[in-house]
Amino acid sequence: MIRILAITLMLLGATVARAEIAIQEVTTPGGINAWLVEDRSIPFTALEILFQGGGALDPADKRGATNLMVGLLEEGAGDLDARAFARSAEELAANLNFDISDDSVAISARFLTENRDQAMALLRAALQQPRFDTDALERVRGQVLSGLRSDATDPGEIAARAWDGMLFGSHPYAQNLNGTLDSVAALTRDDIVAAHKGAIARDRVFVGAVGDISAAELATLLDGLLGDLPATGTARPDPVTPAFAGGVHVTDFDTPQSVVLFGQPGIDRDDPDFFAAFILNHILGGGSFESRLMQEVREKRGLTYGVYSALVDRDLAFWWGGSLNSANGKVAEAVSVIRAEWQRMLTDGVSDAELADAKTYLTGEYPLRFDGNGPIAGILAGMQMQGLPASYVTTRNDQVNAVTRDDITRVAKRLMDADKLTFVVVGKPEGLPQN
Repeated sequence: MIRILAITLMLLGATVARAEIAIQEVTTPGGINAWLVEDRSIPFTALEILFQGGGALDPADKRGATNLMVGLLEEGAGDLDARAFARSAEELAANLNFDISDDSVAISARFLTENRDQAMALLRAALQQPRFDTDALERVRGQVLSGLRSDATDPGEIAARAWDGMLFGSHPYAQNLNGTLDSVAALTRDDIVAAHKGAIARDRVFVGAVGDISAAELATLLDGLLGDLPATGTARPDPVTPAFAGGVHVTDFDTPQSVVLFGQPGIDRDDPDFFAAFILNHILGGGSFESRLMQEVREKRGLTYGVYSALVDRDLAFWWGGSLNSANGKVAEAVSVIRAEWQRMLTDGVSDAELADAKTYLTGEYPLRFDGNGPIAGILAGMQMQGLPASYVTTRNDQVNAVTRDDITRVAKRLMDADKLTFVVVGKPEGLPQN
C-alpha cells in the first residue's frame, strides 16, 4: 500500500504546475548552501544535488572513471550489497537516481516524509560508503563497454566525437565521458575510489529541495548527508575556447542518412547581450516549428524531419550549435539553405511579428518548467551552479520582454560569422564540397 501511495504522490508532485515559487536560501551549521521551496501540500520531498566537475575531472589516461564510479553508487553501500540496496530503496518507496555529465554528478532523491530519515541514511551510505564490489564493478564495466561498442557504429555518436575533437583538441571536453574501450577495460577499483574522492566533495556541491520539509529540517538533513564528505575534490580543468575552422568536414560512413552538426562561436550566459542572442536563436532555429530553419529546410523543401539550433553554455566553454539528419542526396542542399538563412538573419534581422511571437512563446513556456517538486528542485540546483540569483525566476521573463529589434540586429552583427560557421557530416553525402 505504501508503494502505491508513494507512486501516486510522486506523480502528483510531477504534474501540479506552480504559478509562483518562494525560494528560501538555506545555510547549514556545517556551511552547506541550499535553496528550498517549502510545500506542505503533500508528504513528499524532492532533493537534487549537483557536484560540479563530472566527467571532465578524469585524467587523460583514466577517461571513464567518474562515469563508472557513478554507475556503481547504487550497486551496494555500507552493509548492503547491490540487491539489498535496491530492495531497501523499494521498501522505503524512495527513488534514488545517479547521473553524470561532463560538468556534474547529479543525485536525485524522491521520498515520503515518513521515510525521510531512512531514505537519507540509504543515500548517505551510497555517497559516503560505496562498496565498489568486484562483481558489481565488472557488471557495470561490461555495460559501459557494450555501450561503447554500440556507439562505434552509431553515426550520431561518431559525429559527436568528431565535433568535440575538432572544437576542443586536448581538453577533456574532446573526449567521451564514458571513456574508450581501452581506458575502461584498464580501470581498477583504486581508480574508481580516486574518482569518488575527486568528484563527491563539499567544495563543489549545489542543492535544491522542494516539498514537505522546513529550512531547519533541511539544514540538519544536509549536514548529516554531506557533512563528512571530503572538503575539496579534484581541481577542475581550465576553460576552453572552441575552435571553429569553418567549412565542411566529412567522415565517411555507410548509412542512408547523414548526420550533420553545425555551429560557430557563441555567447557567455553572463554576457549582457545573452537574451538578445537567445531570442535571435529561437527565431532562427530554436526548436519551434515556426523557426526559420524549420520552415526553410523542412517545411518548404522537405530536406529533413527536423533541424534545430541552440546557444550551448557549458561550465568551461560556450558556443552556438545545431543539428539535423538528412538523406545523403539532400545534405548538400540542406547545408546551403542553412548558410543562406545564417546570412539572411545577419543582413535582414527579424520582423516585428517574429519578435513578438518569440517573446510570447518564450515567456509562456517558462512557467511550465516548474511543473512539480522534482523539476523545480533540479532548476534550483542548476541555477546555483550557473551562478544565477534566486530572483531570476521572477525577472527572467522581464529580461526576455526587454529585448528590442535593434538589440537583435546589433547582436546578430556582433555574433554571426559565416566564415566560422562549421559543419561536421557523418555519412555519404552527395555533391557536398568539403575542406
